[in-house]
Formats: sequence, structure tokens, C-alpha cells
Amino acid sequence: MTNILMHGCNGRIGQAIVRIIKDHPNLNLVAGVDPNLSIPNTFPVFDHISACNVPVDVIVDFSTASAVRPLLEHAITKKIPVVVCTTGLSNEDIEFVHDASKHIPVFFSANMSLGVNLLITLAKRATEVLADSGFDIEIIEKHHNQKVDAPSGTALAIADAITGTLDEKYELRYDRSGVREKRPKNEIGIHAIRGGTIVGEHDILFAGNDEVITLSHSAASKEVFAVGALKAAAFLHGKAAGLYNMEHLLDS
Repeated sequence: MTNILMHGCNGRIGQAIVRIIKDHPNLNLVAGVDPNLSIPNTFPVFDHISACNVPVDVIVDFSTASAVRPLLEHAITKKIPVVVCTTGLSNEDIEFVHDASKHIPVFFSANMSLGVNLLITLAKRATEVLADSGFDIEIIEKHHNQKVDAPSGTALAIADAITGTLDEKYELRYDRSGVREKRPKNEIGIHAIRGGTIVGEHDILFAGNDEVITLSHSAASKEVFAVGALKAAAFLHGKAAGLYNMEHLLDS
């Protein structure tokens, strides 16, 4: 049995994890942390990670970027593995995640959906086949109107995976409005759309001469991220200190 602390338990994904953890008999949600204490839960909830006195095996984090560093500092002190699912982290935050993994097991992925991570694997394979044949690559991401960061961490992770596959250096282009020129060959466009209640959609276009190939993923609910986070928590329990990601989970 893996005892879990849900950091951000009263957020939308935190509550999704509360609902679906019953489908995972080897996982037990024993405590939560959230500044919003108005939602009733069947486990004790603390307003800050430093106030939690419940022994846990793994922490799952779906909170805010500003809360990630204090969480990791606490986890290092207590020697608790952490699944970091919060998005919108700064470069300094990400560097601290990497530093923390030298002391404790840390699972860190830009997107916790199993489908999205398979999409990234397929994109890398498509890039290997198509990039040298004159195909242009564009990434389009769509999210709800409450999302504050753009482009999404997942779009950037897709771009990183693609550029890591290419032999030549490619430039990421976020805005073409100020440039009046033909599209360069060594460029990947990234476009962010915000509106309504879109949970998350990502399309990768490979546009060649007279043909277009599109890889797509659409999330219909937050539960797809909750499922991935719980699988990551089960995977991380008992691991040695280090930085783990969805590729490790998919290969396990």
C-alpha cells in the first residue's frame, strides 16, 4: 500500500484524484494540503505543507508554481518522494526540481496524460521520417480561458522532443505578426488558443507539398491527468533519488 499526500487537494485535479483513487486498491489518500479548507474531505487537510504531521510515502503535487519550491524543501527534509504535476514553472523553479532530485525521487513531466506522452513519442518518430522531406512543423495548443501560462508546458515539451530529434538547429516561433517574410525552413511555430472550458487539446501539423499529417490529442476531462499522476505515484514509491518522467513510466 502506498500512502499519498495530495498537495492541492481541493483544486479541480486534486478533487478528481479524490474521486478516482478508490479504483486503485494499492493507493491510499491519507492527507491533503490546500489553502482552501472549505471543501469537506475524508482525510485531514492542512493549509500548508509545513503543518502536515501525517506520515506519507509519496506526495502528489497539483498546486501553484509558487508553492512548488516550499513543497520540495519540505520533501527533502522529510525524505519523501514527490510527483510534481504543477505547470507554469519558471526556469529557476525547474532548476530547483532538478536539484531536489539529487536528494529524493522526483517525478516531473510537463503533462501527466498517458495519451499525451504517447503523442510525443509518435511526434518524434514522425519528425525522423518527415523533417528531411520538406515538411514544416507547427504546434497548436488549446486550453480554457482561465489558464494563465502560454504556450502550455505540454506544447513546449512537444517542441523540445521534436528539436531533440532534428540534426539541424530549429527556431521556435511564437508570433509572426511583426515579421514580413516567408516562413523559414528551420522553424517550428507554436500557437496558443484560450477560450471557454477547453480542458486541453494539442495538434502537431506536419505540412508538406500537397499533403498534411496531423497528430492530435484531446482531453475531455481533468481525470486523464489524475490517472497519470496516480500511476506515477505508484511507480515512484521505493525508487532511489533521481529525476523520473513519463518515459520511465511507459517503459516500466
